[in-house]
Amino acid sequence: MFHLGWFTNYMPPAWNKPWAGNAGRSWANGDFYLDMARQLDRAGFDFVMLEDSTALSDTFGGTFEAELRQLVRAPKHDPVPLVPLLAHVTRGLGVVATCSTSFYPPYLLARTMSTLDHLTNGRAGWNIVTSAGSAAAQNFGMDDLPPHDERYAVAEEFASLVEQLWDSWEPDALLVDHDTDTYIDHTKVHRVDFQGAYFASRGPLNTLPGPQGRPVMLQAGGSPVGRAFAARHADAVVAIPKGVEAMKAYRADLTRLATEAGRDPSTLKVFFIVSPIVAETHEEALARRDRLYGLESERLAKRLLLMSGGEIDFSRFPLDEPLPEIAVEHTHGSRSILQTFLDRSRGKTLREAAVADQTESLELVGTPEAVAAQMAEVMAEVGGDGYLIYSGSGQLTRRYVTEICDGLVPELQRRGHVRDHYSAPHLRDNLLAF
Repeated sequence: MFHLGWFTNYMPPAWNKPWAGNAGRSWANGDFYLDMARQLDRAGFDFVMLEDSTALSDTFGGTFEAELRQLVRAPKHDPVPLVPLLAHVTRGLGVVATCSTSFYPPYLLARTMSTLDHLTNGRAGWNIVTSAGSAAAQNFGMDDLPPHDERYAVAEEFASLVEQLWDSWEPDALLVDHDTDTYIDHTKVHRVDFQGAYFASRGPLNTLPGPQGRPVMLQAGGSPVGRAFAARHADAVVAIPKGVEAMKAYRADLTRLATEAGRDPSTLKVFFIVSPIVAETHEEALARRDRLYGLESERLAKRLLLMSGGEIDFSRFPLDEPLPEIAVEHTHGSRSILQTFLDRSRGKTLREAAVADQTESLELVGTPEAVAAQMAEVMAEVGGDGYLIYSGSGQLTRRYVTEICDGLVPELQRRGHVRDHYSAPHLRDNLLAF
């Protein structure tokens, strides 16, 4: 068996596509995502992960115009307040919010996530990001962010402190003892007295320990330093290696790193990003894919805008020529995503590379039966743990969610590949169930 998650963000879903309804105007009240969470819960998804970023980029062409017209990174709302709302309308679905180690104080993050773990009855998770770009830094009063590897050094210390704060209360510290009039056993609440290179905290937390002890931790480990961080701290990793062989190599590398970190590799779940497109026939699925991805000009614009998030203005490169050499180590964005794009661009013009590049590990297009069979075959070969389904905001509709939850997932369930019910009340236990 393998696991299923869903990758989305708290921003407008599709607004100008067929079956988009009125979500383009009403998304901000959360109703679209509440409806979506109910469907994912009914289908037995392990979790929904709410991506986030905190800057509006004007790198592409020196203006916000294209970014806002294409809805690449904005408008985007804070996912944290949405977490308990989604949990309230679901029974087993985990809800994972993205929070940055570059902008949150560790104590505040630890306290917020512990509170969310209570409000979700043990179904909360933290997606760990280090953030990228000087625009995001300047929103928080900084001139710029540290270089890539130093951001991970900060994240390492941040995560260690947060874990110690979560552990500052022993699990049985809560007594509620009427006979002795004692609510908390103070001998089981401990100072942390953490002093590091970047952070310090006295501790302990002033919140009760959450139902899971530590909320589930997710991380997108792409670069070598990111993978090593994930192997030490994460419960699940989000990955986008392209193709089966790259997926196998990624899974093997995470297994090695987790073992070297003294962990049982089976406790680190790897989720590969995919965007399945299903229909009654293979031909209709192909036609739907072409309609879904829209015009070449639209795909080209969105891809170049996304790649410009690392503060390289891709609008200045001729579309019908190969890209010049780009020093990845000097960029402020995701090195692994940019390097993968550059590697796949070799021998192609920028137009060809951008149109062909998709944010998924493998293409899944066909009938529910064919796609389910392909997912199972690839997972058996790769040895991974699950898929994270992603549909960009420009393609996300209630219809798409229904096609996955009522079309693809029941076929996976009939074949015994995914769960048909939750076996435990908490997110971590469901992740570790198989």
